[in-house]
Amino acid sequence: MIISRWMVALTLLLTLIVLLMGLAPTAFAHKPSDSYLILTPRDSGWDARWDIALRDLEYALGLDSDGDGAITWGELRAHETAVTNYALEHLTLRTGDNDCATRPGVMQVVSHSDGAYAVLTFALDCPAVGPQTLNYRLFFNLDPSHRGLLRVNAPGGVETIVLSPEQSQHRLNAAPANSWRQFASYWGEGVWHIGLGFDHLLFLLALLLPAVLWRDQGCWRPVAALRPALLDTAAIVTAFTLAHALTLTLAVLGIVNLPSRLVESVIALTVVLAALNNLFPVVTARRWALAFGLGLIHGFGFASALRDLGLPTDALALALVGFNLGVETGQMIIAAILLPLAFALRQTWLYRRLALPAGSAAVVLLALVWCLERSLNLSLIPTVVAAQVSTPPILAAPVLPTPAAI
Repeated sequence: MIISRWMVALTLLLTLIVLLMGLAPTAFAHKPSDSYLILTPRDSGWDARWDIALRDLEYALGLDSDGDGAITWGELRAHETAVTNYALEHLTLRTGDNDCATRPGVMQVVSHSDGAYAVLTFALDCPAVGPQTLNYRLFFNLDPSHRGLLRVNAPGGVETIVLSPEQSQHRLNAAPANSWRQFASYWGEGVWHIGLGFDHLLFLLALLLPAVLWRDQGCWRPVAALRPALLDTAAIVTAFTLAHALTLTLAVLGIVNLPSRLVESVIALTVVLAALNNLFPVVTARRWALAFGLGLIHGFGFASALRDLGLPTDALALALVGFNLGVETGQMIIAAILLPLAFALRQTWLYRRLALPAGSAAVVLLALVWCLERSLNLSLIPTVVAAQVSTPPILAAPVLPTPAAI
């Protein structure tokens, strides 16, 4: 019976590791799918600017006509009408029982931290007076992880809202969202973001695998009780959160800015180092210090999820605190799943000789591939995209000039 329980626990643990490893190859780029919508009021309506990632439009519409993995300016111009129509079909503003009319303007191209974006400018004409409800549906049927980052430059103050399949509508001329509502919105996005950040999850996994062991005379030995493992896990997770919260804040405030490719490459390298420390232990005590030191670079990766929104000063503190606490919550959930399984198996040869070394070695290999892909802009692991559930594929760097307008 004891062996049977061990085998069940080991199976569950290995299933968790394999699941993360299986999903992780889709995390070539750190940021999930998103778009940026800015609304500014005017007489009888709104002026709108909508930044939509070319990689997402390619997945939905097929912009890469010659199939060479690069979107040229000519290819984008050829699909301008299709892009505009597709976007505006998935965004409506209703006043009472009537939809506001849309008047498309010029299209532009800009670069965000994760690549090139098409910029749609258009006007929303709402002659009727009354409550106005925005309905955002872009890419939700293709990618449930997509988020629309809405900024409303209203006379009463700037409001920022994260639109998702669960929260696809927003009242524009209602009272601005209160502080706690905005805090809760960013907290939820922090939880969601750590769930999609497979490089961050594997970094955490590499740090937590030895949490139920201690190093003695060149060997990993099981801890005698659960309490030391709990304290070690809490210290690691909290140190990681404090580290990326610090650098996330510096990045969002613009105090420190690092190139996106450098950040993503070094994040992959931190995963390699954390896993290598399990195979060739250098830091065996106070591993929370390792989590803090290596975790500093992860904050610059998290910053890309918030920085491009252009958060106003009065919402920035709430966004940062809520987002970081959401990430901490997500990490604690992962630890709460992993730790009991690891503790149940800590005394077995299978855990110390198989799960720990084999799992760590697999993390090292995958993270090395990530490091090469991100630093050299290669695609070494085929990205399998399943409609309805997966993030759209990341293309090779688009070949695009940045003219003022089409």
